[in-house]
Amino acid sequence: MRAARGTARVAVRGHRRDGFGRKSTTREPIIQEPVSSESTAPEPEATRRDADVAESSRANRGWWDRNADEYQNEHGTFLGDDRFVWGPEGLDEVEAELLGPPEDLKGRDVLEIGAGAAQCSRWLAAQGARPVALDISHRQLQHALRIGGTIPLVCADAGALPFADASFDLACSAYGALPFVADPRQVLREVHRVLRPGGRLVFSVTHPIRWAFPDEPGPEGLGVSASYFDRTPYVEQDDEGRAVYVEHHRTLGDRVRDVVSSGFRLVDLVEPEWPAWNTSEWGGWSPLRGALIPGTAIFVCVRD
Repeated sequence: MRAARGTARVAVRGHRRDGFGRKSTTREPIIQEPVSSESTAPEPEATRRDADVAESSRANRGWWDRNADEYQNEHGTFLGDDRFVWGPEGLDEVEAELLGPPEDLKGRDVLEIGAGAAQCSRWLAAQGARPVALDISHRQLQHALRIGGTIPLVCADAGALPFADASFDLACSAYGALPFVADPRQVLREVHRVLRPGGRLVFSVTHPIRWAFPDEPGPEGLGVSASYFDRTPYVEQDDEGRAVYVEHHRTLGDRVRDVVSSGFRLVDLVEPEWPAWNTSEWGGWSPLRGALIPGTAIFVCVRD
């Protein structure tokens, strides 16, 4: 599972690359390597501009490869090795059952898209399902290997799934792929193709309303600072103007139309409320904001 992320220095929309994991103070550094010369490179410029399918894919593959170690080291404790968490609120599939009752997962072929270190797939396997974990980042999948298990891992772009038609019973994505792609319908059509009739797709993304607010967890994050209707992508670019990180905004209506036009039937839209037990703050997510505005949207879809 991966989270839509941005940077604290951004003035264009106050986005921040913090993910939604709780920072670990006990977890040992993972996959240590010599410090890259990139660490001394200038900070990328944050802006709002167009970014097409190819540029978005190239930028985000590189970003996740470069930052996978830091992400898993910082957020691995919250994510666990074999939990299925839908978002920063902490909604767990154990309670949510958005893919169906756990006992019904046994023997099901499941595709996890944007799997990161395959934490969700590992939970699915423990229920008796047959998951396949797909991610665009080779480095993220190396962390899946580090944690272990026998789950098949596939490094590929979600817009061109390397599977035959009708290969899976279920598909899921917890903050993976869809926030980062320029053409979400291309991804959804591919998922529709590889699902069997009656198959279910469940995916979570940053709630669209959050794009209108600064990504700040305190009172300064409670005032609207940008147009909800501005679909211009958020881009971080190097000093030559090449994108190194891209996120794409879709309104709630856009997301619904994307789902329906791709051949799915939307059966539920879940907006998790912030639970009392969760006192953490990270990025723009916090108990203060979570009590007032939704941070996550989860779409439950069926392929008829």
